[in-house]
Amino acid sequence: MTKKEKSVQKKSQPSTSANEWYVYIIKTINNKLYTGITTDLQRRFDEHKNLKTGAKFLKANPPKEIVYTETVDSKSSALKREIEIKKLSRKEKDRLIKA
Repeated sequence: MTKKEKSVQKKSQPSTSANEWYVYIIKTINNKLYTGITTDLQRRFDEHKNLKTGAKFLKANPPKEIVYTETVDSKSSALKREIEIKKLSRKEKDRLIKA
């Protein structure tokens, strides 16, 4: 197989990263909200519940439940949407969750 054929083969193979990304909001036991992104909601929520692998914010504010999820098609889109949500006020986030 030539270098060019190998290159074409690598490009045509599916990516090892997931095609679906999720933007999520977790409500904590003390009623605060945490926004993040992941390719696997249940795995990430379980990691957040584990003090060693979860987000620093959730060590002081233990997670209660996932209250909002949104599916996007790329990591880039997920990061952009996460930033948009983080800029929202608490009232706007509550409206988003209820919608």
